[in-house]
Amino acid sequence: MKAHDGMYIGGAWRAAAGTETIEVTNPADGTLLATVPAGGPEDVDAAVRAARAALPGWAATSPAERAARLGALRDILVDRREEIAATVTSELGSPLTLSQKVHAAVPIAVCGSYAELAGTYAFEEETGNSRVLREPVGVVGAITPWNYPLHQIVAKAAPALAAGCTMVLKPAEDTPLVAQLFAEAVHEAGVPAGVFNLVTGLGPVAGQALAEHEGIDLLSFTGSTAVGRRIGAVAAGGVKRVALELGGKSANVILPGADLAKAVKVGVANVMSNSGQTCSAWTRMLVDSERYDEAVRLAAEAAAKYVTGDPLDEGTRVGPVVNAKQRERVTGYITRGQEEGARLVTGGAEPPEGQERGHYVRPTVLADVTPEMTVAQEEIFGPVLSLLRYEDTEDALRIANGTVYGLAGAVWAENEEDAVAFARRMETGQVDINGGRFNPLAPFGGYKQSGVGRELGAHGLEEYLQTKSLQF
Repeated sequence: MKAHDGMYIGGAWRAAAGTETIEVTNPADGTLLATVPAGGPEDVDAAVRAARAALPGWAATSPAERAARLGALRDILVDRREEIAATVTSELGSPLTLSQKVHAAVPIAVCGSYAELAGTYAFEEETGNSRVLREPVGVVGAITPWNYPLHQIVAKAAPALAAGCTMVLKPAEDTPLVAQLFAEAVHEAGVPAGVFNLVTGLGPVAGQALAEHEGIDLLSFTGSTAVGRRIGAVAAGGVKRVALELGGKSANVILPGADLAKAVKVGVANVMSNSGQTCSAWTRMLVDSERYDEAVRLAAEAAAKYVTGDPLDEGTRVGPVVNAKQRERVTGYITRGQEEGARLVTGGAEPPEGQERGHYVRPTVLADVTPEMTVAQEEIFGPVLSLLRYEDTEDALRIANGTVYGLAGAVWAENEEDAVAFARRMETGQVDINGGRFNPLAPFGGYKQSGVGRELGAHGLEEYLQTKSLQF
């Protein structure tokens, strides 16, 4: 798509208040894709004012009409899915096949789910002598990350609009082009002017201005735990509601008796997908001592099949990470893991041969990782798998729960009941049982320092609603 040189505010593309711009580059080769405005406080203020002005009308719109607009938006995303995939591949570096199957397809499914939910959700109910109303919380400020750029936008915008809220979006500066495409789709879907507004800009400037703006009623943020803490503090100062989906360090627990070959194969695929840039990736694989060496061998064989390459090639399974800073971060963790005693099984910190121009990281497997090591405690956000051994199931549970995070995880067992019993004791918001499939209707969000609130399905809709009771 062609980049816009303005902000989408009040139903139209407007010139930014300032002249600063952001260069959007292709992480596969460093070439310049486009420039977009680097908005500031004036742009954010204009967008919030537009959202505030549109709120009464949109909040009063019937759920059926909101459902119709979301249904139209879903259909437009379907029509533009190839353009979406190509855009995400160009600015994120995701292999085109993954962009088609995930980055374009999942937002369509999520938007469709809220088109249906908006028309069926009980916004009013009777309890005793009271009528309980679920009303929109107001103007939403949304700050989204680059790793799943359209999905994270839709996961916030669709429930917010379904609830009757208006919103201002500040997308990640690395991936603003698909956000502009989404704004075009919103406009084409007939969503009233001011209901959805887009301001591109840097996090410390536009993002901070949005978080601090007194006209915002709820802040929805997805990103690092460190930034989430700051946003939570700002929101607390203004008595604003927050929805925070933050970091993760998910455990993939393979219990004795589980199908080891399948569990390792799926586990490696999970970590390598999207170049490891997934907050819920199962980056810690826990295996009992008796089968540990076999698991290491299987993991090395599986990882060897994930070769980095041009994201436009059909055979590429691992593209670059998003930027140079991210590459240095990931390779720094690989080096530190080795310095702390982890054994490099495959991969490493050196760039793949012939791919020095792009931000590529070798798919890496580290063995002999112990729970206290940095690579077992901190979020790496790259194609790096750590294998840890445990002595018994209680030891496995201690290791699985032994981080500040609690976003996701996986359990494999010979029978489902054992896996469920273990999963119930995990301190995490979502657990896949024996390779369970993604469900866009199930709530997603974390325990502990992995966040506050939930996204997707009815639970995600309720984040954008507030409750009023009428007594009779």
